[in-house]
Amino acid sequence: MAAGVSTATVSRAFNNPEKVAPEVRARVLATASALGWMPHAAAGALARGRTNIAGAIIPTLDNEIFAAQIGGMQSAFATRAVTLLLGCSNYDRDEAFRHAQAMLGKGVEALAIAGEAHRPELFETIAARGVPYVVTYSYRADSPHPCVGFDNREAFHRMTRYLLDLGHREIGLIVQPVAGNDRIEARVAGVREALAERGLGLRAGHVREGEWSIGFGRESLRAIMSGPAPRPASRPTAVICGNDWLAIGALLEARAMGLAVPTDLSITGFDDVAMAAQMEPGLTTMRVDNARIGSLAADYLLERLGGGTPSPVPPQVPDLIERGSTAPPR
Repeated sequence: MAAGVSTATVSRAFNNPEKVAPEVRARVLATASALGWMPHAAAGALARGRTNIAGAIIPTLDNEIFAAQIGGMQSAFATRAVTLLLGCSNYDRDEAFRHAQAMLGKGVEALAIAGEAHRPELFETIAARGVPYVVTYSYRADSPHPCVGFDNREAFHRMTRYLLDLGHREIGLIVQPVAGNDRIEARVAGVREALAERGLGLRAGHVREGEWSIGFGRESLRAIMSGPAPRPASRPTAVICGNDWLAIGALLEARAMGLAVPTDLSITGFDDVAMAAQMEPGLTTMRVDNARIGSLAADYLLERLGGGTPSPVPPQVPDLIERGSTAPPR
């Protein structure tokens, strides 16, 4: 060997450095660098019977909340030399299933999957492989899956109750597509339940569902505020948005329509993206620690990989961030 040590010592220098004298390991690493050599991961996995690979399936990386979750997850896995594979489903259940199949075929040892609304075959396939997994970004006490996230229904129930306590009675709702998205379905349910507790409801013309974008937020706010209504008093005095980008669009469109926020209309978002605090007025929203969700999910899976039986992860509780976009109705 160019480093003057045995093959076994080279292996230990890379895989179990604590078993090699520091000066020997330094010589091995320097020689490997000079030769442009690195360990062959596939061969090492075959020899160890372990791949040290985990997978994560999320809807998209276009939204910073999922990027933050992946960042937290990757940092936690890196401390145990676990490589993270990433798949984006684009909110397509078939695509998510294909990603899961591909990852299992590559030998992933653990999986993190955003949300519960997937094809039954996805979870059946994971169970058949005996691979530990966790559902992220959602939580319900009666879920058959280990969850690391928050109760979406309760979060939007709380936001609706906040607006009701301010005195609002006519409320609009702009959300992402409900089909195939258990998180959004739960959020809509939370809004409806909070209103029902006060003997209220959502008017059909005050509910808009579509892509999570600033553009759709603008389009929806104009449709809600310009559409036919039984009487002027039935126009919404507050609009709840399924995320901050929809709410930012609604804020911009309210200004274009000559509506003063929050004097004429209160608007709320969700996630507390960086732009939310920079709007004028600042956006009332809910803050979720997405990076912590990622790190907690990784910690759960790492304990499972180590042969442990981790305790269920308690639901995270989003913080209600009150800013200038909400006030009592005029």
